[in-house]
Amino acid sequence: MRLQGRIAMITGAAGPMGEAVAIRFAQEGAAVLLFDISRRRLDEVAARLGRPDRVVAHRGDALLDTDMQAGVQAGVAAFGRLDILINIVGGIVSPRIFTPLVEMTDAQFEATLDLNLKTTFLAARHVVPHMQKHGYGRIVNLGSVSMAGEAGQAEYSAAKAGVAALTRTMAIEFAPEITVNCIAPALIRTRVLQRLDPAMVEHYRTRTLLKRLGEPEDVAAAALFLASDEASFITGAVLPVSGGIWPAL
Repeated sequence: MRLQGRIAMITGAAGPMGEAVAIRFAQEGAAVLLFDISRRRLDEVAARLGRPDRVVAHRGDALLDTDMQAGVQAGVAAFGRLDILINIVGGIVSPRIFTPLVEMTDAQFEATLDLNLKTTFLAARHVVPHMQKHGYGRIVNLGSVSMAGEAGQAEYSAAKAGVAALTRTMAIEFAPEITVNCIAPALIRTRVLQRLDPAMVEHYRTRTLLKRLGEPEDVAAAALFLASDEASFITGAVLPVSGGIWPAL
């Protein structure tokens, strides 16, 4: 029970990775605030967790400051504080997973940066004051091995490199009471696989040293470690959950 008595907010909680994190955290004793834009999927995740006295499901758009503020306030009202923030929201805002840079529109570039970078910023801006008030906090942001650069993903690579840099800045600003770290996954078995050609999925699988795709539970295990007191002397770090692919700039 590594999170016994802790309160965790998870953004993007209704997606496969967010759900895996929520389940693992609840198993480890945490009360959880689930934040996502999908009411239906939020309710499904909350039902799987059980223990309605230890779960709050708040629907909101992570891109809207007012929604993020309302979500944080809902968690504080229910549990009295927030100890842990896991930022899962992110992705590529385009029907195409790969777009050559010269074909990319301003709107696509800006929307993907906002979905990955602005959401991380907004969540921290509203959660951190509550952590500082109680003198304790753990923040885990979701990056990607694509931060090292990926052909056809200029906007996503730039966004995730920004998340890594923002993580480091947050770690510096919020120390010593709050640790801030980043997980950098390779391709994880989520709904994004439905948008990829099978040959491309196989390409990413064989790129890993371990010759498999990542599972949402792999991300959840890393998030659990970084959110626990076992990682109390780790901050400003990027932890690859990537089967051996290294996310170096």
